[in-house]
Parts: sequence; C-alpha cells; structure tokens
Amino acid sequence: MKELRELIQDLREDRKIKQKTVASYLGVSQQTYSNYENGRRDIPTWVVAALAKYYQVSTDYLLGADSGYLGSTNLKNPYLENITLHDIMYDIQVLNPHERKELLRYLEYLKHLSKKS
Repeated sequence: MKELRELIQDLREDRKIKQKTVASYLGVSQQTYSNYENGRRDIPTWVVAALAKYYQVSTDYLLGADSGYLGSTNLKNPYLENITLHDIMYDIQVLNPHERKELLRYLEYLKHLSKKS
C-alpha cells in the first residue's frame, strides 16, 4: 500500500501538474508542498481534504481506508493523458465476447505483475 505522500505525487504526475500549481491551489509555498510529497513534513488534515477535492478522489482513497475506490468515477475526466474512462468503456463495449475475455485475462496478468514489484 502506498503512503499518502506517494499517492499525491502520483496523482499530480499522472496529470502532468507542477508542484507549484498544487501549492498555489492550497495556498502554501512550493517548498512546503514539496516537503509533503517528500515526507519531510506531515500533511495536515485540511490539506488531505483539499487535495481530495482537487483531484476528485475520496479522502478514504488518499488515506488508504478504501482500497476498492481507485479515484474519480466521472467518466468524462481525463484518466490517462487525453483518454477518459468513457473512451475506455466505449472501446471495451465494441469488443466481441472473446476479445473481452482476453482483455480481462491480460488485466489479471498485469495485476499479478504489479503485486510482484
């Protein structure tokens, strides 16, 4: 399980956002925000709540209390680069049943690999 500092860094980097931008949103210095991500400073509760709102994820997700929730469920938000969850769901729906099974098998394989690392 990732630490809060790792999760907020991953969320920021996945969206290609600079630390300075997030720091400005929070009303803190870039150095303070950097210290949150690097684990040199404890992250206050209000920052966790603000970051959950900013990234559209739950505070439970950020704090590791809800491992089943992987982030925003808004299908129109960018998921990875310029691809939305809506795009992904559409692509899955046009697959035939055999292709869907193969996709699920591949996803299981990737999850297996990520557990090893």
